[in-house]
Amino acid sequence: MKTYHQKASEIERDWYVVDATDEVLGRLSTQIATLLRGKHKPTYTPSNDGGDFVVVVNCEKIKIMGKKADQKVYYRHSGYPGGIKATPYKMMLAKHPDRILRTAVKGMLPKNRMGRRLLSKLRIYAGPDHPHAAQQPKPWKPPYATKKAV
Repeated sequence: MKTYHQKASEIERDWYVVDATDEVLGRLSTQIATLLRGKHKPTYTPSNDGGDFVVVVNCEKIKIMGKKADQKVYYRHSGYPGGIKATPYKMMLAKHPDRILRTAVKGMLPKNRMGRRLLSKLRIYAGPDHPHAAQQPKPWKPPYATKKAV
C-alpha cells in the first residue's frame, strides 16, 4: 500500500470560528495550531499546507492558570544593543489581547516558511464581532472538557 500524499489541487479549506471566552490559553492554542496545520483531517500531509482558516473572537476573555497572570512576561528586541523590551501579561492583555494568543499559536507552528504562511490564516479579534460572515465559518468547540481557569 502506498503512502498518501495530498496534492495542492485536492486541498479543501474550511473556515472555523472559535470563541475564546473562559478558555485556557495553552489548551486553546494547541487546538488552533492543529486546525491551521490540518492535522484534524485524514488527508494530512506534513509537507503541505492543508489546514483551515481560523477566526478567534473574544480573545480579551482568555484565561491562564495559576500565578501566570502575575509572573508571565513577553519579551521583544529591537535589534539594537540594549533594545530589549519586557511587557507583563496584564498590560499585554489590556493593550493588545490578540498578541497573547498569536504568540502562543506561533510557538506551536513550524519555524519556517510554511509556519509563517499558516499563521497568516489566523484571524484574531478582541470582541465578539468579526468581518468574515461571508465565508460562512463553522463554530468550533474544542473536543476536550473545559477546565475552569483561576
